Amino acid sequence: MKPIQFLMMVVMTGLTGCASQGALDSTRYDVDEVRTRVSTLEKNLGGIRNESREEIDSIAKNLRSDVADVRKLSADIQATIDSTKSEMQAMNGKLDDMSISLKKPTEDLARYREDADKRIIALEDRIIKFQSTLDELTKKAGEVAQTPDSVYMKGLDTFKAGDMPAARGIFTKFLEQYPQHELAANAHYWIGETHYSEKSYEPAILAFQDVIKNYPTKDKVPAAMLKQAMAFNAINDTKNAKYVLKKLGEAFPRSDEAIKAKELLKEIR
Repeated sequence: MKPIQFLMMVVMTGLTGCASQGALDSTRYDVDEVRTRVSTLEKNLGGIRNESREEIDSIAKNLRSDVADVRKLSADIQATIDSTKSEMQAMNGKLDDMSISLKKPTEDLARYREDADKRIIALEDRIIKFQSTLDELTKKAGEVAQTPDSVYMKGLDTFKAGDMPAARGIFTKFLEQYPQHELAANAHYWIGETHYSEKSYEPAILAFQDVIKNYPTKDKVPAAMLKQAMAFNAINDTKNAKYVLKKLGEAFPRSDEAIKAKELLKEIR
């Protein structure tokens, strides 16, 4: 063999030895790593087994509790069914009794119905008589309880409610029954107000004149004069409107109506 060939063989043998030793070290490293991973997996698997066992035990415990509840519920349902059966049997017994009672002769039923009809008619007659008596007593009680003040207040309440014809009728009735009453001037005034509210100015002027003429010392006179002047002005009778307003200012200078009269005089041309 030539020297150069021998040298090449030596080099090749060295290289092969180095390569084999490196591969062996790498393989050993891989094996150690695999062992480490296997050890870790075994630990994790042990933990999972313990957790699974605890969960299984908890599920089994809950399942046993649920089974007990279901059994109890089943027992309750069975008891309810038994109770219902007993009630149905009792109802069937009552139905049988009713069926027997319904088989009575129709003549007895007809006689009973006729007797009941007579009793109902008698009761209706008594009710009608009692109602008639009650109506008479109520009417008499109302008449006894009625006073001049109550009639006047009824008229005033009706006026405030906006029913002018009804209020006028009540005040008119008040004056017919109690012409000398201390509220007579007020009743005349409110009659005038009902007409004024309906824009019936001529009747309003006459009603206010009753207050002014027949009750000169009453407190309603200034108000009646002011409203009368306003009614005159509403029908374009400015001459009489001014006359009444001036007279109001002279007769009752300190009244609130006198202040309003001065303002109204400025507006009337």
